[in-house]
Amino acid sequence: MAHTDFDPVLLDRTRLAIVSLLAGVEWAEFGWVRESADLSASALSKQVSTLEAQGYVEVRKGYVGKRPRTWVTLSETGRTALEEHVAALQRVVEESRRLAARRGEGEGT
Repeated sequence: MAHTDFDPVLLDRTRLAIVSLLAGVEWAEFGWVRESADLSASALSKQVSTLEAQGYVEVRKGYVGKRPRTWVTLSETGRTALEEHVAALQRVVEESRRLAARRGEGEGT
C-alpha cells in the first residue's frame, strides 16, 4: 500500500490542524487559530509562514481600532491539498478495513 498521495506539508499534525480549522471559515483571526490549535503565537506564526510559502494560506494584516490584527484564510490551493490529503487518509482506512475483513473471513475456515 503506497502512500504517495499524502501531502508532505500536511503530514505535520500542527499544519494539518491549522488548515482543517481554516476549512470551516472564510477568514480567521490569528488569536482564534492560536487558541483553537493550542499553540503559542510564535509556533503558529512559524507554521502559518510555512503554509503561506506553499500557497496554502493567505495572510491579511490590519487594525481593529488602534490594535494590529492578523487574519488567515485557506487558499484554493490549500483547500485542494487538504481534500486530497484527507482522501488519501480515507483510502488507507478503507484498505485497512478490507484487509481486516479478509483476515476475519480466513479465520472461520
